[in-house]
Amino acid sequence: MRATAPEFRLRYLIHGAIYILGFTTPWNYWLHLDTIRTWQWLASWPARWGWMNFSAATNSLLVLGIVFALAGAALRTWGAAYLGADVVQAGTMHGDRIMAVGPYRYVRNPLYLGTFLHTLALVLLMQPSGALFVVVMIGLLQLRLIGAEEAFLSVKLGEPYKTYCAAVPRIVPALQPRVAESAAKPAWGSGFMGEIYVWGVAFSFLALGWKYNSMLIIQGVVISWGVSLVARAFIPRPAAA
Repeated sequence: MRATAPEFRLRYLIHGAIYILGFTTPWNYWLHLDTIRTWQWLASWPARWGWMNFSAATNSLLVLGIVFALAGAALRTWGAAYLGADVVQAGTMHGDRIMAVGPYRYVRNPLYLGTFLHTLALVLLMQPSGALFVVVMIGLLQLRLIGAEEAFLSVKLGEPYKTYCAAVPRIVPALQPRVAESAAKPAWGSGFMGEIYVWGVAFSFLALGWKYNSMLIIQGVVISWGVSLVARAFIPRPAAA
């Protein structure tokens, strides 16, 4: 299950299209489905079963969303700082060396894992049918992209990469480093600039979530996306050879 070259090149647009469909849920109007947000829908179940009251369940889910958003932003920034924001956002695959540094000593695909954690936070703001659609589609897309990249790197880097794959988990991080650390240095500034969108979403949850208004957080998501487009222009690019 591997993504095609056009899928990889257009992966950011595909992610965006999936998220937009998840937020708009056009099928809800055709099927006459409930329009409650997943955040409130999930909070109603513990309250209905008597595990905790609705207010406590709502707060618990908000904290979970904040944790997912912060963890996703931190993991993506950590990975991008070592890989390079220009490589992260490139339209083609790069395979100059094995990344055995930073998060890549614990998990082979920290960027994709970070995206999925970010997605788990976003779906709380969607209607349940949109949330289910997005979790499934983003999950499948991540697996397709991982399959394509790992096949490319296996061919490009050969046996050393296969040895690395045998030692380091694909998606679920190890609790301790699984390979020796290489000498690469992180570029935290460009890593953060490249991930401003996910940090903006995390900040929106953290600062606006306590108003218990999903639309306010969604506005923060949209603003974060716009700011990230501007920030991309300031990410240092490698000098042409």
